[in-house]
Amino acid sequence: MSADNGSDKPKIIWITGASQGIGEALALLTASQGMTVIASARSREKLEQLSARAENLSGEIIPKPLDILDRLSVENTIKSIVENHGDIDLAVLNAGTFIPMDGKEFRADTVKQHLDLNVMGTSYCLEPLIEIMKGQGSGQIAINASLSGYRGLPTAAAYGASKAALINMAECLHLELKSSGVDVRLINPGFVKTPLTDKNTFHMPFLVSSEQAAKNILKGLNGSGFEIRFPTAFAGIMGLLRVMPYRLYFYLAGKQLN
Repeated sequence: MSADNGSDKPKIIWITGASQGIGEALALLTASQGMTVIASARSREKLEQLSARAENLSGEIIPKPLDILDRLSVENTIKSIVENHGDIDLAVLNAGTFIPMDGKEFRADTVKQHLDLNVMGTSYCLEPLIEIMKGQGSGQIAINASLSGYRGLPTAAAYGASKAALINMAECLHLELKSSGVDVRLINPGFVKTPLTDKNTFHMPFLVSSEQAAKNILKGLNGSGFEIRFPTAFAGIMGLLRVMPYRLYFYLAGKQLN
């Protein structure tokens, strides 16, 4: 999505989970291309630091602290963006959490944490966004899921389940909202170096930086494809696992536990 929309008005982009990782990198990248970025996350301090880093860029980053689990605050934030800055051209629903959980130490509370933030938090953003963009007759919504949502992987029973839900949700919304002018896209990253993945103790194949991830996402959003997945090699492997018969899949996945 380029900054040129046929007028002098810059593109308005709203990014959740913008204080670190992919969200932070994407905010800086889009601001460097002249967009007005509304950056949301729980930490006001980190958002203000992010905004300061964009002072010499052609666009700007405007902090909007927000906990996406606070449904009323989400609605008020979106309303405030439209009232003060105009139509939202693009929303990147990136906020989420990852807590490794070994199946031998299964915890329902850990599953709930993932479903609450990754699925319900995203849903609280989607409801008012969809209504506003339907009224505009235009708009793009990108939902950040994960390649781990393709199939069950070790330590990801909670995280993968939440991301699989987002993949399914994005597919449904893409089909159903197209006629309303709302373009729903799906982002499926592999391993990206962020504060969340820094806690991993296992080898992360094809690890990419947050900056590279942001470039891949923006390139995909400027294209016409529904799914933006990367890195290419890892996405190909996961795509193969997705269609693999269970017997072979369990054999290969099980080798990672030995």
